[in-house]
Amino acid sequence: MAIRALLFDLDDTLAVDEAVSHETFAHVAAVASSRFGVDPAAFAADAMAIARELWAEGECRPFCRSIGISAFECLWGGFTGESPELTALRNWAQQYRREVFARALAAQGAEVPSEASEVLSSEFAATRRARQRLLPGARELMTQLSQSYSLALLTNGAPDLQREKIAASGLEPFFKAIAVSGEHGIGKPKPEIFHRLLGELEVSADEVLMVGNSLERDIAGARNAGIRSIWIRVPGSEEQADVAPDHTITELSEIPAIIHAEEGN
Repeated sequence: MAIRALLFDLDDTLAVDEAVSHETFAHVAAVASSRFGVDPAAFAADAMAIARELWAEGECRPFCRSIGISAFECLWGGFTGESPELTALRNWAQQYRREVFARALAAQGAEVPSEASEVLSSEFAATRRARQRLLPGARELMTQLSQSYSLALLTNGAPDLQREKIAASGLEPFFKAIAVSGEHGIGKPKPEIFHRLLGELEVSADEVLMVGNSLERDIAGARNAGIRSIWIRVPGSEEQADVAPDHTITELSEIPAIIHAEEGN
């Protein structure tokens, strides 16, 4: 069967995510070291661990899990919107951000001014936002593939944050359709969000390849929707899931050869 379309995940598939978050923690730790005398490596490690812990315990975790909002995204997303879920998340995130850095400072035994956690929270958000970048070869691949195939983007996350990332990527013109889980109230790995995109592209499941870094969401979701998949292994964002991709790559540049192989079957 000829390939007519490709669906792409965004975070750590086309745009760097986890590595940029780690870089941002390191930057904030350096600021905390220079201003408040903490050990930067220990502070960064504590802040990341505390962020994950508070997120996992937080009242908004079920909503975050359902549409794919991570602990680190809660440190810089605006979460605009009038839905009860987004309103609750927006309000919760403000205290969450301050508490993450307040606890990280306290773990170092630092005596700091009362506004220190707010300063570091703002520094994190501004730095993470400014450091957005693409994976190597992403723009070149989109340019090449868009000449022969319909391309679509399927990303989990909050509407405003994912749309901001898409705009920052500069890749939006390449996509004939875009689906953000938070805009539909349903996310990967549920097959319905995949089927929605197939309908927009007017293609069948066996004419499509899904490319993503998440076994649990991208690859399992593609399998649920009857779509063949390409798993890109991005260091630092690997996870365990009981699902096998049809293809595994470590570089985006490997995708055209896989397409040609699939079309030859």
